[in-house]
Amino acid sequence: MSAPLIELRGITRTYGSGEALVRALDGVDLRVEQGEFVAIMGASGSGKSTAMNIIGCLDRPSAGHYLFNGVEVGTLDQDQRALLRRHYLGFVFQGYNLLARTTALENVELPLIYKGQGKAERIARAREVLARVGLEGREHHTPSQLSGGQQQRVAIARALAGDPMVVLADEPTGNLDTKRSLEIMELIQRLNREAGLTIIMVTHEEDMAAFASRLVVFTDGRVVRDTAARREPA
Repeated sequence: MSAPLIELRGITRTYGSGEALVRALDGVDLRVEQGEFVAIMGASGSGKSTAMNIIGCLDRPSAGHYLFNGVEVGTLDQDQRALLRRHYLGFVFQGYNLLARTTALENVELPLIYKGQGKAERIARAREVLARVGLEGREHHTPSQLSGGQQQRVAIARALAGDPMVVLADEPTGNLDTKRSLEIMELIQRLNREAGLTIIMVTHEEDMAAFASRLVVFTDGRVVRDTAARREPA
């Protein structure tokens, strides 16, 4: 049997020491196969964001093992971890994190600059992924000229630009109204179903988690539930 794309084995993450010790993760085991769409839920302080940061190579575990595509991430140095993020992971945030004075096209180009791609190739790829998320014709709009839903589409396009193996989405609908939230979730679900993109999403909202095929619930730094989502919208 092939190894999962992502595997956490006995992951623990602590902060502080002595009486001030905080155990954010307490022996987490989690496997994510290529092509899955996993929603992670839990109350504030449950450990879900810490787990996401470790998967995204933004933090290191205090103990345990994290394997990405069979590679032990704990053996990688800082530069190698940066390369893993750059070439294999895409990130979508609640606050969009777009550069305010640059166009949608330029925002999407940014990760490709870091990858060393030439200008013509960058522009072509940025146009391609912007069209893919429904923003053809808005390439030269700045964030202030776009709605919240459109800004999140730019952020998704930016995450897709480098052709990642995994997209990590942290509360991607947290700043949107219900209609725009559903539009964004339908887009993310389509990327998973039609392109086979692996997606791991943190959310507080059960209705948004229902778009995933699998639900993982954290409580007090532990996984307490790992099941199929309650429904999958058409």
